[in-house]
Amino acid sequence: MATLTIERKPKYERIINILAIVIPVVVALLLGIRQKVDLGAWTKVLPHLIGVINTLTSMLLIVGFYFIKQKNIAAHRQAMTGAFVLGAVFLVCYVLYHISNEATPFGGTGFVRPVYYFLLISHIVLSIGVVWFVLRAVYFGYTNQIAEHRKAVKWAMPIWLYVSVTGVIVYLMISPYYV
Repeated sequence: MATLTIERKPKYERIINILAIVIPVVVALLLGIRQKVDLGAWTKVLPHLIGVINTLTSMLLIVGFYFIKQKNIAAHRQAMTGAFVLGAVFLVCYVLYHISNEATPFGGTGFVRPVYYFLLISHIVLSIGVVWFVLRAVYFGYTNQIAEHRKAVKWAMPIWLYVSVTGVIVYLMISPYYV
């Protein structure tokens, strides 16, 4: 089976830098819209789908890490490409849910409340920053710039895994309050 390789061009790195800014800004703008768009009742299942997507992404990141440690580059590439695709699907589902549904307030009390908000805030902040690292890691991997890929992954992997895992934890903590 042939592996996809992208041609190395400086314009791609500029595009990555632009996307790393544009994606979070556009998401923030879309989430800031107070008037919700009626996309139908089916959007109520999106938080649950997002929880599954985050779980699968976490698993693929760990599997991809395992494969690269085993020097199985083809399997590593497939796992990481799967994680990247799931990240894109997550982003679409997240935006669709939040432009069509009011935010769900967290109903927990006591010690669990600050834990929830710490996880939520760190999840959100790091999810913004990890976009640049992930885009670079994928680009460098597909252009066979292995030294640069390793440098990007040094940051992308732990942050992306933290964001994916905390996404699952935050979902599990707030899921009893979805109506």
